[in-house]
Amino acid sequence: MVNRRDLDPDASPQAAYGARLRRMREERGLSQVELGVQAEYSGTHISQVENARKLPTLRFSRRVDLALGTGDLFEREWREMTHGALLEGYPEYLEHEGRAAELRVFDTGIIPGLLQTPEYAQCLADSKVRRGAMTQEQADELVEFLVERQTTLVRPHPPTVMVVMDESCILRRVGGPGTMGAQLDRLLEFAEQPNTVLQIASFEIGERRALYLPLYLLTLSDMTVIAYAESQTRGHFERDSVAVWPLLTAYHHLQAEALSPAASVAMIHEVRKGYQ
Repeated sequence: MVNRRDLDPDASPQAAYGARLRRMREERGLSQVELGVQAEYSGTHISQVENARKLPTLRFSRRVDLALGTGDLFEREWREMTHGALLEGYPEYLEHEGRAAELRVFDTGIIPGLLQTPEYAQCLADSKVRRGAMTQEQADELVEFLVERQTTLVRPHPPTVMVVMDESCILRRVGGPGTMGAQLDRLLEFAEQPNTVLQIASFEIGERRALYLPLYLLTLSDMTVIAYAESQTRGHFERDSVAVWPLLTAYHHLQAEALSPAASVAMIHEVRKGYQ
């Protein structure tokens, strides 16, 4: 067996994942090489994951689930491990996002994740790699996770999605002209959907802008409204109506001050001309 070492499953989520993978593999009488062949990875790769020397990826987790016949066990473990690196409250928010009847989103600085193209998202993730904030593999996984999250918008009965973006979101170039041009096209396509409303909060609003940090408001099927807000380093999930209603009121004020949907689309078209 290649580079076997004993692991404490309680040491970290990564160690728990590796220990479970080893146990499941051995219960089926497979060597690391044999599992690697079935999962389309090398035996060395299997060993590194089992010994917590290499982070598993979403693709890896799905492949070993298929090879070992474990349903979505390792995919779920990967998601729990990935969520552990997210801001507090965000995993809980994601559990509700996919079932919400209505989404209200406000963002500033960058295009909201739900509307990002893979290329735009990859540029942002690669920037984190260059700063040493994450590995390239983690960056690629983050983009894959984001693309999967966007299926919320294309389910059989899609939610109503209202998005207000600060003007800085469309003026700040991310990536090259091709990447930014395609991202603006994506916004225009989004604005044309029958279940969406897209508005730009222009700089002219000035001090009348009611929100300054990213905010997500979800209306659930029972008409309960929940909120998720975040700063650079912290996230907060809120379901208490006493705390949520002032945020909803602020969002309504922001919508009233923002450009109309038609004027917002016209502004995006004007910015798009710079990337022809």
